[in-house]
Amino acid sequence: MAGPGTAAPAPLPVTGEVVNALIRLHWESPFPVILQDAAFRVVDLNAACQRFLGYPPERLIGRDPAEFMPPEDRSTLQAQRRQVREELLRSDVAPVQERRLVDADGRERWARVAGRALRDDAGRLYYLSMLQDTTAEHVARERADGSARELDDWFVLSPVGMLLYDDAGRLVRSNPAFQALVGALPATLDEAPAPLQHLLAWEERVGARRSPEAARAAPALQPGGAPLVTQGWLTLGDGSQRHLRATVRCYHAPDGQPRYMAVVEDRSAEEERDLAQMQIGALMDTAGVGLATFQESSGWVRQRIRPPAELPAGAPSKPVSAALQSISRDIVAPESMPEYERLQHALRHAQRAEVRYAIRHPELGRRWLQTRVEPATLASGKRTTSVVTLDVTEQYLAQLRTEQLLHELSTLLEISTAGIAYVRAGVLVRCNRRFEAMLGLRGIRVAGAALHELFARQPEARRVIGDALQALTAGKRYETEFELPADPAHPNRPPKWYALSVRRSGPPGETVEATALLSDITRLKAQQAELADLARDRALMFNLSEVGIAFVRKGRLQQANPALAQLVGRPVDSLAGAPLNTLFGDGDERPPVHEEAALRELGRWVGERQLRRADGRLIWVQLSLRLVRDGDPSGGIIAAIVNVDDRHRAEQVVALQAERTRAILDSVLVGIVIVGPRGIEWMNRSARRMFGGDLGDFLNQPIGTVATPEPDHPFRQTHYIDELVEGEAETFECQVKARDGRQFWVVGNVVATGREATGRQLTYALLDIERRRTAEQRMSQAQASLQRVIEAAPLAITLRDARTLKVLQVNQVAARSVGRTPADLIGLAPEEIFPPEVARQRRADMVEALGSRDVTQREYRVVRRHALDGEAPSIWDARYLPVATVAGQPPNQLLLVATDVSEQRAAQQAKFDAAITQREMLVKEVHHRIKNNLQGVAGLLQQIAQRKPEVAPAIAEVVGQVQAIAQVYGLQIGVTGPLRVKALVESITNSVQRTFGCQMQLSVRGPQPEAWALPEAESIPVALTINELLTNAVKHSAGLARVDCTLEVAEEAVTVTIANLGRLPEGFQLSRFPGGVSGLGLVRALLPRRSATFALEQHGDHVRAVVTLVPPGVTRLMPL
Repeated sequence: MAGPGTAAPAPLPVTGEVVNALIRLHWESPFPVILQDAAFRVVDLNAACQRFLGYPPERLIGRDPAEFMPPEDRSTLQAQRRQVREELLRSDVAPVQERRLVDADGRERWARVAGRALRDDAGRLYYLSMLQDTTAEHVARERADGSARELDDWFVLSPVGMLLYDDAGRLVRSNPAFQALVGALPATLDEAPAPLQHLLAWEERVGARRSPEAARAAPALQPGGAPLVTQGWLTLGDGSQRHLRATVRCYHAPDGQPRYMAVVEDRSAEEERDLAQMQIGALMDTAGVGLATFQESSGWVRQRIRPPAELPAGAPSKPVSAALQSISRDIVAPESMPEYERLQHALRHAQRAEVRYAIRHPELGRRWLQTRVEPATLASGKRTTSVVTLDVTEQYLAQLRTEQLLHELSTLLEISTAGIAYVRAGVLVRCNRRFEAMLGLRGIRVAGAALHELFARQPEARRVIGDALQALTAGKRYETEFELPADPAHPNRPPKWYALSVRRSGPPGETVEATALLSDITRLKAQQAELADLARDRALMFNLSEVGIAFVRKGRLQQANPALAQLVGRPVDSLAGAPLNTLFGDGDERPPVHEEAALRELGRWVGERQLRRADGRLIWVQLSLRLVRDGDPSGGIIAAIVNVDDRHRAEQVVALQAERTRAILDSVLVGIVIVGPRGIEWMNRSARRMFGGDLGDFLNQPIGTVATPEPDHPFRQTHYIDELVEGEAETFECQVKARDGRQFWVVGNVVATGREATGRQLTYALLDIERRRTAEQRMSQAQASLQRVIEAAPLAITLRDARTLKVLQVNQVAARSVGRTPADLIGLAPEEIFPPEVARQRRADMVEALGSRDVTQREYRVVRRHALDGEAPSIWDARYLPVATVAGQPPNQLLLVATDVSEQRAAQQAKFDAAITQREMLVKEVHHRIKNNLQGVAGLLQQIAQRKPEVAPAIAEVVGQVQAIAQVYGLQIGVTGPLRVKALVESITNSVQRTFGCQMQLSVRGPQPEAWALPEAESIPVALTINELLTNAVKHSAGLARVDCTLEVAEEAVTVTIANLGRLPEGFQLSRFPGGVSGLGLVRALLPRRSATFALEQHGDHVRAVVTLVPPGVTRLMPL
């Protein structure tokens, strides 16, 4: 192929003879060649191919080579053939592929196939394939792969850690054993810890790369050099250390790069073995044990003795274990010689024996030794004997000491005041005399006796023994107290109380061994009974008290009685441990300073505080604190809490009531003055304002200081305080002279009251009536003035009662309007003045006016009879106004003011009639001129249509619309009011018939068609709509067919139907025609949407257009 930017090479001049020569060359070559047709069937093959497959030509020609392939390869053959076809179509050369064939002997033969497409003179397609035998290559490759897999399996299964890394320190490969030895593997050795680098000789390799001198000093790291052995300790992830040894060797990889292989071994087992030997030697030296083993092959083998240099500082030069490995007869104590001879006999005859004897060692002194001889037979059949000698001097001396202690303990048990016994499996092994005396067992042999037998006649004792054995069997300690009745031989003696404590002393097992301690608690029980009585009495006093009591220590409640819990509203248990001061309203845990000072000084404190209940309410309580020990608050405090909330509430209510009373008295307009034996004691704000001074100015002054000079003034009457009955009031009216010089009238009363502290008192209630008197005078003057105005006014004025609507006051004009005098109308209701119909209307208007806050206006027509001109109707403009004589209350009166407006209404009607007449004349003239102008416009349009025939159809349509509008105005010339529908339809029908010269039939149906009329705003749109529909019907009719127009009236609608001979298009929908200036678009645009509907439908051979008009688009009037 030509590369980019280069010219493609010119094709070679190959002729047919050259091609045939090339084919013969390939055909006679040693490579198998196959020729296949377009279906991949074999057409021919060379001799090399016959030798390759081992089949004769007749077995291969005409067959598909896929039949000689393994079945598992046939599934992918079709896809490969499709790929070959695509490649051959593009370049005539197929890509090289690997194929596997089965020869005549059943062997698998691998071949590399290269193909090319050929065509004969007839254009038939053939495939020429050349095969290269690659069976040996595949076999070698499989063998190499097998060897590599076996090597990989050996590498993975090897128990020795193996690692392969390159010259850059990258880990090429490692087996699981290596990973188990070193833990997590780094990506490169540069990231590995220093111990691992040292173990894998990476430090030496890094040094060799950095300097030639280091490379020459480390020849083992060169390819072909001897392996390098390293050792070291490696710290694992869990913190433990492991001793490893590595052998590293360098070699050349196939690519020439150096590779390093490391074999890592775990040396921890050898390390542990050496450590175990060292520990055994140390243990033998420390415990003083000598160990020697006799073997038939090597004689006596003794444990290695560490040299003095290995011994710790301060240790003897010759350990005890060395001295115990050979015991000569001359150091054996004489008293132990028989035991020593038994030991020697056991050694000579290889018998099992264990001997304890004493020696006198020149360095260690007198020692007690215990030697054990243990013969055995090894797996090889050889006999051996191990001799272990142990220095038991300390144990022997400890045993002697134990016996001495046991003697001393026995002595202590005998002199103890408590009964002590040792029990094993329910049998009393031993006990002291005190135990026997307590249970009355003296004179009886108790050692070795069963417990149930000893206490057979004491039921309580048997129960205690049974419970104790059951507890001991369960591994528990048993403690109890029980009472033994008095001895029947001594019935006068009181019963005894004992405390029993039993504890298991032996190892856990089936046999129960226990030690029992029995104490006499008779005196303690008596004291406890007395204390229980005292505690019961105290608990009764504590719990039954109605006063809340609590014991407080360090500011916290230790115990509280139910009364306190009920007072707080919390359970008794929840109060334990709560700070005392958190129960109160402030919530501070620290007690007030004055409480602590009083407790330290006096030992007690009493006060009142607010207690916070559980529901959040605060109540007042009296708190009494008293120290348990005088002068020592740490000994505790007794707190008593009494509910005094009711008293506090009562005091607050009284104080609040007094404050409210004074506030109310200060807020009233009545002056209140309290006078005692010494004078004025208190006065409210109104009284201070009346008297013109403050309370201090009049305190203890006689109330007569503000009286006028009259001698009989009520304020100077002194008999009230002595003679006036308590609770009785005396009313008076007098003048008061204030300190600022004001003098005014007051009305008041005086009441006598009694108080134990101050004696009798007089309470004066004074009301300033100066303004009231002035207001009454002014009201009288205003009433008289108003009455004069009402009588002189030209208006009809009537004042009625709001509840009964009876006349309270009426002037002369109002009485004259109904033909009566004012005196006759006073007290009359509307039904007594007017006829029934008029009275009913007037009452309804009055009731409606009373329900409104504004002025209600009505107009009434009144007919009066005169002697000269008969009945004279008049029009009155009446206005109602509700009146309330008391401010803030509903209206209690109704005021009627009426004016005669008859002359005004007559003048207004005459002016209105003249304006209507003038308007009608102007409208007729305008309609006439509009009609003439529209007809002129239609004529001009017709002349234009005659001069320009190409626009004649469009102008004819416009002329029809203009004439329809002209018909509307022509109809309105001689008629006033709305335009009649019938006349409009007839006029437009005649106009269209004249315009187009067609046959048109108008039919009118329904009762009184002349009664329906169109509003002025809808006349022209409806006229244009009918004109447009008639014009369309004429245009779309077949030939000179007749157009039918039907006007049908009903009770609530008017329908105009226009029918013509024709047919609507297929799929016709009226909604597709938008509003426009002609045709159906104009019809949809002109018709009013709320009061008119339009439908166009096919009815047989005719097309029907239906326009339906409903109110308010059409109105039904009286027929002409």
